[in-house]
Amino acid sequence: MFDRRLIQCFDWGLFGLTLLLGALGLVAVYSAVTPGIAPQKILYLKQWIWYGVGLTAMVISFLVNYKILYRLAHPIYVVSIILLICVLFFGKYVGGSRRWLIMGPVSVQPSELVKLAVIIALARHYSELVNIKGLTLRQLFIPMILTIIPFILIVKQPDLGTAMLILLISASMMVFAKIERRSFGYIIAAGSIAIPTVWFFLKGYQKQRILSFFNPDHDPLGAGYHIIQSKIAIGSGMISGKGFLKGTQNALNFLPEQHTDFIFSVLAEEWGFMGSVAILFIFFAIIIWGLNIALKCRDPFGTILSVGITAIIFWQVFINVGMVMGLMPVVGVPLPFISYGGSSVCTMMICIGILLNISMRRFMFE
Repeated sequence: MFDRRLIQCFDWGLFGLTLLLGALGLVAVYSAVTPGIAPQKILYLKQWIWYGVGLTAMVISFLVNYKILYRLAHPIYVVSIILLICVLFFGKYVGGSRRWLIMGPVSVQPSELVKLAVIIALARHYSELVNIKGLTLRQLFIPMILTIIPFILIVKQPDLGTAMLILLISASMMVFAKIERRSFGYIIAAGSIAIPTVWFFLKGYQKQRILSFFNPDHDPLGAGYHIIQSKIAIGSGMISGKGFLKGTQNALNFLPEQHTDFIFSVLAEEWGFMGSVAILFIFFAIIIWGLNIALKCRDPFGTILSVGITAIIFWQVFINVGMVMGLMPVVGVPLPFISYGGSSVCTMMICIGILLNISMRRFMFE
C-alpha cells in the first residue's frame, strides 16, 4: 500500500534546484555548440535525450526504497568492475585513451557509473562498522581494496582525473565514518610518501599538463593552450558578461572542449562574474542540502550514502572550476549537470534521485 507520507516528505527544494541546473546546462551546451560545425550541433539534441533518460532514472531512483541498494551493493560493484575491465579490452579508442563502451547506438562511460557503485559499496561497509572510537587500519582494509581496484582500472584507460576523484570521494567518506587517531596518522604518513612517487608512473602528456599548470606560458600552443584560452574567456566576461551567444573565445573556436570539460569558461564569458557566482551558489545550495539530508537521516547506511553522493558533487565542481580557472591541472572531470555527456548526466540524476529517496523516507526512522 502506498504511504502518503512519501508525498508529504518529498523534497521539492532539491528537486527544483536540480531541474534549474539541468535547464542551465541545456542552455550552456546550446551556446557552446552553436558556433561549431553541423555535427557538433547535433550534440545539443542528444543532450535533451540524455536529460530525458536521466530524469526517468532519477524518478525510478526515488520511487524504490533506497534500502535495496544495501542488499545490491556488492552485485552493483562487481558489475561496474566488469564494465571497467571490458573497457580495457573492447573500449572505444578516442584521444589517446579508452573510456567508452559501445552498446548499440550509444556510448557509455563506465567510469562515471563506477563512482556511484564505489559509494554504495563503501556506505554499506562503513554502516556495519561505525563506532565511537573510530575505525582501525584492519577495518579499513576492505574499503581500501574497494577503492584501489577501480582506481587502477581507470588509471589504465588512462583517466587520471576520474581516478583521483574516486580517491577523494573515498577519503571523504572515510573521514566522515571516523578513523582512529593512530590509524589516521599512519594513513597520512603513507600518503605523504606515496604521492611523490606517482610522478614516475604518469604518462608524458600527464606530466606536461602538471608542468603547464605551474607555467602555462612555457608551451602556450601545446600543453598550456587549454589553461591560457580558458583564463582569457573567463577574464573577458568581466562583471556582467558579453551576453548569450556573444562570447568571442567560444564563437571563434579558441576555447577547446568548450561543451564538456571547459563549459564553465563559456558560461563565465557570456554571463560574467555575476552569472558564474549564481551558478556556484546553486551548486553550494545543493551540497548544503545533501549534507542536511545526511544530518537528518537516522539510518547509518542512508547517512553515509548521502555524504558520499554529496562528496561526488562537491569534488567535481571543485576540480572542474579550479581547472578552468588555472588553479588546478587540466584533468577530464565534467561539471555536474552542465557539461555535455550522457553518462555524466544520468549518473548525477541518479545521485539526486537517491538523495530524494533518503530525504522522503526519513519519517521511517523517527
